[in-house]
Amino acid sequence: MRLVLSGMFLAGITLSALGAEIRPPAVPLITHDPYMSCWSMNDRLYDDWPKHWTGRVHAMCGLIRVDGVPMRFMGAAPAQSNAVVQKSLVVSATQTVYTFTCGPMDLMVTFTSPLLPDDLDVFSRPASYITFSAKSNDGKPHAAQIYFDATAEWCVNDPKQAVTWSRMPAPGLDVMRIGTVDQKTLDRKGDNVRIDWGYLMIAVSKEQPASTVMGAADDLRSAFNANQGLPPKDDSDMPRAAEDRWPALAVSFDLGQVTDQAVQRRLTMAYDDVYSIEYMQKPLRAWWRRNADMTPERMLELAEAEYGPLMERCAAFDQQLMTDATDIGGGHYAQLCALAYRQAMAGNKLAAGPGGQPFLFPKECFSNGCIGTVDVIYPQAPIFLYYNTVLARATLTPVMEYAASPRWTFAFAPHDLGTYPKANGQVYGGGEKTEENQMQVEESGNLLILVAAIAKLEGNPEYAQKYWPLLTRWAEYLKQKGLDPENQLCTDDFTGHLAHNVNLSAKAIAGLGAYALLCEMAGKTDEAAQYKAMSGEFAGKWVPMADDGDHFRLAFDKPGTWSQKYNLVWDRLLGLNQFPKEVAQKEIAYYKKMQNVYGLPLDNRNKYTKTDWLVWTATLADSQEDFLTLFTPVFTWMNQTPSRVPLTDWYDTETGKMVGFQARPVIGGVFIKLLSAKLPGNQGQ
Repeated sequence: MRLVLSGMFLAGITLSALGAEIRPPAVPLITHDPYMSCWSMNDRLYDDWPKHWTGRVHAMCGLIRVDGVPMRFMGAAPAQSNAVVQKSLVVSATQTVYTFTCGPMDLMVTFTSPLLPDDLDVFSRPASYITFSAKSNDGKPHAAQIYFDATAEWCVNDPKQAVTWSRMPAPGLDVMRIGTVDQKTLDRKGDNVRIDWGYLMIAVSKEQPASTVMGAADDLRSAFNANQGLPPKDDSDMPRAAEDRWPALAVSFDLGQVTDQAVQRRLTMAYDDVYSIEYMQKPLRAWWRRNADMTPERMLELAEAEYGPLMERCAAFDQQLMTDATDIGGGHYAQLCALAYRQAMAGNKLAAGPGGQPFLFPKECFSNGCIGTVDVIYPQAPIFLYYNTVLARATLTPVMEYAASPRWTFAFAPHDLGTYPKANGQVYGGGEKTEENQMQVEESGNLLILVAAIAKLEGNPEYAQKYWPLLTRWAEYLKQKGLDPENQLCTDDFTGHLAHNVNLSAKAIAGLGAYALLCEMAGKTDEAAQYKAMSGEFAGKWVPMADDGDHFRLAFDKPGTWSQKYNLVWDRLLGLNQFPKEVAQKEIAYYKKMQNVYGLPLDNRNKYTKTDWLVWTATLADSQEDFLTLFTPVFTWMNQTPSRVPLTDWYDTETGKMVGFQARPVIGGVFIKLLSAKLPGNQGQ
């Protein structure tokens, strides 16, 4: 344990040394999927209750007693407890580490969600570790105990819902679980909702000196504060509403006499959702639960057995991310990536699709609640393309299978698969019935680009060949409609319809170039030559059509306008080289003049921007100096925004306030600068 702890201390020191201490808008604590996603939305862990990304309380309480004196390190109650003093906070990709001074003792609390992208079983496993490490800071031994609880708020959408609790048998573990009485699995869908089926579980190794109990939260906390032990029996007054005396799963650890040698305790928080996603009317298991022998009990056993190795792997992964991101984008860029990592990963759910293939479903959080939205998959894609194309393919396959089915009859690509967690068919715009409010050019271009990126990274067109008729159909659509798009929506649909959209045209041209690249890789030489010539011809027309002197327009027919041309980034990343280099250079020079204190607006119509697109636009820059000129205001915003929510991707560049959207997985798009180093298209094909 001391080896693991030392590694954690070293990782924290190293991470802190890479840049100025940051103040995250919200701090990730327990993050696995759109339902199991808990954050601290304050500067200090004890300023308020931890919350679900939607802002609803997901209470966790942390207390420590040193020489009989109780203190609070997490949560807003009990009020009679004096708070400890928070000394530092380090957020890395998979871990969040708080350090506190508790009178004569120091306490380190580490939240670890092992979202390791190269190990799908671990990535999918909904189990986070909370590690407590205490040591004396005055050279004297001190008696210490730690208390932790989590309430039924974790397993209800509304605190009026009734819950029940029980013990679970698992070898070597003391396991408590709590869930709703009704258990309407996969029944509730929507945006601003929490899961109300399945079970929250807390597991503690029996090798540790610990007591566990399930009961009324206030009573348990008060008992600990009064230097009493936890009740010997679980509360039997059930079922009852989650808000009725707040049923909680509680653990009390005895640390014994603590000296300057750190004493460590830990627990595992996990969630068994039984079934995770409904895909075309069929319920899907989470990936970790795809085999019948992988029960929740077995999952907790594995999580306990693999604690040490996983902590070491997480520390190594986090350090590598910081090193690589610092090398390519600088220390501030690395810190944004570290903060964005868990949000992006936990905005998705990995399920076992038909035939046992991995299906990864993003949720369009605080937007409209859609599942499998193509123009969410597109901006989040860089994180998956960078780390594991298996996961990138897993986001596309549910959409591609749907688009290939008889249900999808249009010549363009679909927008979404439904409303989370029900992926039963498109609900946006005209759905499956009409072209009204569809994103025809947008989604067709998105999928062609992403399939080509996968092929380039994997060195073969195998994935593309599974869906070749679809890709050809979408390329033909872009051939007809892409150069000068009609009055369509694009991914920035909050700006409304826009005809002759210059940036959307750039996406269509990149999509055609991507299809040409796929044809070339598949040995279809005639088609490759045809589409390569066509995309080059379109790019040649685009330049004079969009030119507005020292920059390029928002719309072909609107002189005096401008916009971020973030879609141009794929021309370089895929090595398409359709546009002259001077196009990006002229845009970057213009953008530098149009910035506000918190970054470059999306276009001339408003002062707001998109976090993901701004980093894509900055990645167009030829020099590191220009990249940092455009990126640094984003880092400043991250530290100063008054909107204390998981990273928004839509904020005002003058006030720093969130305009809309929070906790969306599209924040994975900030990894595009890293991807540009892994996928250096300008080196040729």
